[in-house]
Amino acid sequence: MSSSPVYLKQLELGPMQNFIYLVGDPATREAAVVDPGWEVPTILKTAEQDGYRLTHVFVTHAHFDHVMGLGKLLQAADLPVYVHRDEAASLDVAPSSLKPIASGEVIHVGQVPVTLIHTPGHTPGSQCLLVDGRLLSGDTLFIRGCGRCDLPGGDPTALFHSLTHTLNALDDATVLYPGHNYAPTPTSTLGDEKQHNPFLRIQTIEQFRGLIGL
Repeated sequence: MSSSPVYLKQLELGPMQNFIYLVGDPATREAAVVDPGWEVPTILKTAEQDGYRLTHVFVTHAHFDHVMGLGKLLQAADLPVYVHRDEAASLDVAPSSLKPIASGEVIHVGQVPVTLIHTPGHTPGSQCLLVDGRLLSGDTLFIRGCGRCDLPGGDPTALFHSLTHTLNALDDATVLYPGHNYAPTPTSTLGDEKQHNPFLRIQTIEQFRGLIGL
């Protein structure tokens, strides 16, 4: 994994324990907002105080608590919004701002590469962001838990595959940054989750359905 410096700010904002992230390049002072669901003035003020200029928006999925501030953010700054192509139709964003992407694409924030990993299941277009050994997992994977798949667009089989195949294949040293503060600690590692998170340890879809009660 790269040892290049990355700016990463984890902000717990709003009434639903959402984590909103700022990810940037310390050399160019450019930064992206990930999942601007709440308290846009706080997001903007934090970036300004830290000396960063916002240049991108990434959306892990289109549930309201992750995108509700998007309109206000785009009023304050003309930014491209990167979302998985299977989720793009769910966003109320001007076509000129919307940037539908596919899994495996790499978007650079300054010189910092952000790799998009499609992890459907919570929603059809859920995606995680891999940034210099850090995984911003949205609502796909939580510390000792995983996202729901009983909401509209949820798919237990797809989420099982996203967890046990796609994310389990990543390096154990990868640091997990989830989309909500649902655990005693705000971060973990995939190695620790592979050992202790039951949703990464199961072997069959039947076991997964048993865990989630579907």
